[in-house]
Amino acid sequence: MVNPQKIFIITITLGIVLLSGCTAPTEEIEETKAIGELRFGYQPSTHQIAYMTADAKGWWLEDLESYGVTSTKDYLFPTGAPEMTAMLAGEIDVAYVGATPPLSAIDKGLDAKIVAGAQVQGSDLVLATDLPYESPQDLKGLKIATFPAGTLQDTVLRKWLMDNDIDPKEDLTILGMGGADAKTALASGNVNAVFLPHPSPTIIESEGTGRVVVQSGEMWKNHACCVVLVRDELIRDHPDLVEQIVKTHIKATKYINEHPEEAAQIFADDIGVSYEISNKSINDWDGQWITDPGIILNTTLEYASVQYELGYTDKLLTQDDLFDLSFYNKIMSEMVEE
Repeated sequence: MVNPQKIFIITITLGIVLLSGCTAPTEEIEETKAIGELRFGYQPSTHQIAYMTADAKGWWLEDLESYGVTSTKDYLFPTGAPEMTAMLAGEIDVAYVGATPPLSAIDKGLDAKIVAGAQVQGSDLVLATDLPYESPQDLKGLKIATFPAGTLQDTVLRKWLMDNDIDPKEDLTILGMGGADAKTALASGNVNAVFLPHPSPTIIESEGTGRVVVQSGEMWKNHACCVVLVRDELIRDHPDLVEQIVKTHIKATKYINEHPEEAAQIFADDIGVSYEISNKSINDWDGQWITDPGIILNTTLEYASVQYELGYTDKLLTQDDLFDLSFYNKIMSEMVEE
C-alpha cells in the first residue's frame, strides 16, 4: 500500500506555488523572494530512488531552507504523462521523470529544463510465460502494454521495433496504460507482453505470469531514462536554489550507489512493496543511477528526433530547448578546484 504521506495524482487539481517577496533593508542588499513550499513529482519506480532517499533522509528541507524553502511536498504519479500535465498546470516545481515526457510538454509550452540526469536503462520486455521468444519477429501479431504515447518506454519500444523492421502500427498492437493496469492485463491474458520500468518486471516474474526476454539496454545501449526537470521560473529567479537542488540530487545518488541495500529498503518503505522484491529488482535490472546530464544528452536529442518523426511534437526540439547544463557543470568545476 502506498505510504499515506504521499499524494497520488492522476487527475489534475488547481494548485499553484506560493511566492512571496520581502524588501531588503538597504539598497545594497539585493531583494530576495521566499519560496515557501517546494513541490516535487516522482513515480513508483526504482529509477527514482535518489529523490526518495533525499526525502527519507530529510535532505531536501535541510539543504534548501536557507534558500527560502519552508516546506516540501511530493506527488506520486503513475507515469510521466500525468506528471507533465501537472507541471504544465503549475502544480509541481521539480520533476523526477523519464526523458521523453518533457519533450511533448515543452513542445506544448512548458517552461522547464533538464538540469541533471537521474538514471539510464532499467526497463524490461516481459512476455507471457506460455509464449516462445527467439527474436523480435516473434512479437508480430501480439498485444503489448507499455506506458502511454510519448513516455520513455513507449518511445524506446517503438524505435526498437522499427529498427527490427516491425511496424508498431501494422504488425502488432501497442496499448498505453499505467504499470498496475499493464501487470493486470498480462496476468489476465488481455495482453501478451509488457514493457515496463523496474520493479514491475521483477514483480511479474515473482508472480509467475511472465518472464523477461529483452532488457532495455539491449534495445538501445546506455539510453537515457530518468532526469531531473526544473521549472524555468526557479532557474531564472532562484539559480542558487536550483544549484542546491542539483547538489542534493548528486549527494543522494552517490549515497544509493554506495548503499544499494539501504536504497532498496528506502524504496520498499516509500512505495509499499516488499524489501525482497525491491532488492531483487535492483540486482536484476540493467539500470544505473547517474547525475551527469551529459550522459543522457545525445539519446535525449535522439528521442526528440524520434518523437518528431512519430508526430508527438510539432517541432524538432534542440539542446537549448531541453537542457540547462550550467548548474551541473559549475558544481563539477568547483569540485575539481577543491
